[in-house]
Amino acid sequence: MKHKPVVAALLLLAPLTACGSAQAGDSSTVTVTVGYQSKTINTVTAGTLLRSLGSFEKQLNSLHDGHTYKVDWQDYATGAPITAQMTAGKIDIGSMGDFPLLINAARGKQLGKPTRLVSVTGYNLRGGLNTIVTSPNSKLASLGDLKGKKVSTSVGSAADGTLVRALQRAGIDPDKGIEKLNQQPAVGASALSAGSTDALSQFVAWPGLLAYQGKAKALYDGAELDLPTFHGVTAREDFAKQRPTVLEAFLKAQAEATDYLNTHPVDAAESVAKATGLPAEVVYLYNGAHGIATFDPAIKPQLVSALKEDVSVLKAAKLTGDVNVDSFVDDQYVKKALGSDYAGRLALKPSASASEVWPKGASRTQSFKTPAELLAYVSAHKDGIRAAYVPDATTGTLWFADKAVWVADGDELLPFVAPETAQAYVSAHGGARVVTYAEALEQAS
Repeated sequence: MKHKPVVAALLLLAPLTACGSAQAGDSSTVTVTVGYQSKTINTVTAGTLLRSLGSFEKQLNSLHDGHTYKVDWQDYATGAPITAQMTAGKIDIGSMGDFPLLINAARGKQLGKPTRLVSVTGYNLRGGLNTIVTSPNSKLASLGDLKGKKVSTSVGSAADGTLVRALQRAGIDPDKGIEKLNQQPAVGASALSAGSTDALSQFVAWPGLLAYQGKAKALYDGAELDLPTFHGVTAREDFAKQRPTVLEAFLKAQAEATDYLNTHPVDAAESVAKATGLPAEVVYLYNGAHGIATFDPAIKPQLVSALKEDVSVLKAAKLTGDVNVDSFVDDQYVKKALGSDYAGRLALKPSASASEVWPKGASRTQSFKTPAELLAYVSAHKDGIRAAYVPDATTGTLWFADKAVWVADGDELLPFVAPETAQAYVSAHGGARVVTYAEALEQAS
């Protein structure tokens, strides 16, 4: 008992620094811990790009509430460890995909550490952020060909959800019809290259990266599902209630990063590439002016509806029980952070798909009305092209022009992400035929 005064004195002298720590009214340092996925590049407005711009730190410094703020950025490969750290009270704010968000909600409720979905980063209303790829020399040409094959994915991820739904539509039992390998994206990519798996179902940016590197080709475009997929920002409920102004500062900073990405897409792609080591051409495929992802922090009703549909997939896989999506979604903070701008952002629609060329040495891309016009430009400037992108004729998903499956239908040249959709078009249009990229270039020139 006689040691109590000494212990009390030592506690008073100890610095009060921890996740979202410091009591209201004191002047101690408050550390805000943000978990993000640097290479999951449609979360960059809440992670990689946001960090490089310093927008969150600037917003915190403008609070002038007597506290000194420090941001601890923690980078992870997937959403699962972010959820684990959040439920342990060690991460305040995190970003992850839709399926991991549901697991985040379920684990938080289960452990008495509830979390809330407070904003959206990047989304695709058709599901184009997830792609199934095979090795470049693979003879697999359709989803039906996956029956009995080994397929790598990250169980519980949005890409796993795409795989399950795609297989079900193809009449293949996702549990018994394939041999599913539960692997981290990088491990799955290595397995594909080594030939120890037949296909890989992954989320942004892995499919585009592997295709760009010549290590994979697309087998299935997730946009064929025509179901929205997105990434979002989740916050611990206790943190949000204790420090609402800090969370609002984060969401204001996220909006700034979003506006920067949308107005300076090439600069943003270069910045993210520098921070992650990913090729800027791959970053732009997803995050560019007409990229696969659309960035907007508003929580759109169609995304919430999609999240509700995702619950059944996770329940069937026994990864979660019921998830009350309505109680998980909490847009009060982003509405307050964005004020009168919120309604306008909520009404924004994705930009129309377009063909784009990124010339070497250019700080801007050039858009073309048709893929044929792009091909004509590429043919005339073969040594001056950094990257060329075309939208899938069926889904609108952007893809590298030289990696697309091309179909000639008379004078028209149509690109497709995957061979199965290209073949479906050919079957429905007499006289149409699949051509090589070189043949498409020659026809367009």
